[in-house]
Amino acid sequence: MSETLWLVVPAAGQGKRMGADRPKQYLSLDGQPILAHTLARLAQAFPEAHLVLCLDRDDSWFDPHSVPFKRWQRVDGGQERMHSVLNALRAIPARADDIVMVHDVARPCITQQDLLALHAAIQRHSAGALLAMPVADTMKRDRGDQCSLRTEPRDGLWHALTPQGFRYALLLRALEHAEQHGTLVTDEASAVEALGEAPRLVSGRRDNLKVTHPGDLALAGAILHNQQAAASMADNGNRSA
Repeated sequence: MSETLWLVVPAAGQGKRMGADRPKQYLSLDGQPILAHTLARLAQAFPEAHLVLCLDRDDSWFDPHSVPFKRWQRVDGGQERMHSVLNALRAIPARADDIVMVHDVARPCITQQDLLALHAAIQRHSAGALLAMPVADTMKRDRGDQCSLRTEPRDGLWHALTPQGFRYALLLRALEHAEQHGTLVTDEASAVEALGEAPRLVSGRRDNLKVTHPGDLALAGAILHNQQAAASMADNGNRSA
């Protein structure tokens, strides 16, 4: 029996840093909610996957018509991201070796190329894998008052992105271990690392933006338009060849 791919999308946050009148996943981006763009990108790469959407129990903004998957379910979000993911894992009839990929709802610019590359890496590496970017900028250590204390070496440092993916049994064990020890993890890879595992870092595109602050919305729109223009040029070139 072949493994099943589960896509977990935590979308229960309120996005308070955006200062908007609604959770940021429902802000309009190029005429559609951010959530709709994100789910469309995932479905383009994995149309047969099972989607698990973690939403606030009292979410009044969600429209089921924005879900492009044939197989999907809604689960209640938790107080923090890790609790939402745990709720999702406990709600699905997954097998131990099934792959679970967790993706931020506020990353609508993820590309099919990166998604497929990550999925292939997860299949090859028992400790799972995550999209990430090598740090390119000089890194400064704050002394505590927004003054620079020292420069940190950037060799070997990566920015963690999403999706992050693992075998179901490993991810469930990692997050339950964090929960039992009162550890709040901000991404799934850190929970897996705490078990002594070393997930694979898969170099991802730098335009895999997470919409967090008001200015990010316009930047995400520009990225989407650039990606669409590049795809159109590639299609035209293929037809001409």
